[in-house]
Amino acid sequence: MRAVLVKTFGGPETAEIAEIDRPAPGPGEVRIRNQALAIHPADVAVRAGFLAALLPEQPAYRLGWDTAGIVDAVGEGVEDLRTGDPVIGLTHWFATRNGTHGDYAVLPAAAVAPAPAGLTAVEAATLPLNGLTALQSLDAADLREGQTLLVTGAAGNLGHFATQLARYRGARVVAVARAADRDALTALGAEFVEAGDDAVATVRALVPAGVDAVLDTALTGAALLPAVRDGGTFLAVRPPAAPESQRGIRVVVVNVRPDGRQLGEITKLAEDGRLTTRIAAAYPLDQAADAHAHLARPAVRGAVVLTV
Repeated sequence: MRAVLVKTFGGPETAEIAEIDRPAPGPGEVRIRNQALAIHPADVAVRAGFLAALLPEQPAYRLGWDTAGIVDAVGEGVEDLRTGDPVIGLTHWFATRNGTHGDYAVLPAAAVAPAPAGLTAVEAATLPLNGLTALQSLDAADLREGQTLLVTGAAGNLGHFATQLARYRGARVVAVARAADRDALTALGAEFVEAGDDAVATVRALVPAGVDAVLDTALTGAALLPAVRDGGTFLAVRPPAAPESQRGIRVVVVNVRPDGRQLGEITKLAEDGRLTTRIAAAYPLDQAADAHAHLARPAVRGAVVLTV
């Protein structure tokens, strides 16, 4: 089978297509015949070598966090999934290095959920990593209806999902992004603030007491703390962007975890039209290097997806 491997860190061209053995599912696992696979900044960071010091040395790294496809085989003890079922699923790549990018992927059945009806495989493939990160971030924020969430990088894929989920839960959302993204974010029900040096002051003018929580997908870090009320919550998606606590602000680093039950919640919201997806481009698996180059373009809006 084909797989996207990185043998040498570097530019998009180092995302190579190679032949590897087709994996077999073990107990509690399923094998998925992949149909679509989203590419994420985390894949780019691994490929480029930005995280080389944190990775165990090995001959090659297979990229990929999530998948949309068809169950092809089931391991011992799997009862809720059968061959032929359309599914989506997530692996935590940094914990497992069990990449999904290729013709097939093997995941724990507990990390898989039925694919959303009415969505294409390309659309469904965008849901697992960013959808679960957004959902688990909101759970960590523990916002009550009517409280305020500030989302930085709100026009990105994670920010896009978080804005929609927060609005669905009844939160007020203040979205920080570029001026060109104003209309798209206000259409989701967010209040818009243009990114820049004056963003925190603008947020504080909108919410004089300070927001109840901030989800910092733009990795702004400590500079956002003045926008948060005393005793509020700061949600960081990468440890280096997590500031030291001030004024009783709770700082949480969100480390996404695969969860088939929660993925099922996301699937239902997508089926109901409460969670919309965006596709920037789709490339055949053999053009993985071109897809990586596309993701590196400035201001990409929507997911870049590989099709199988």
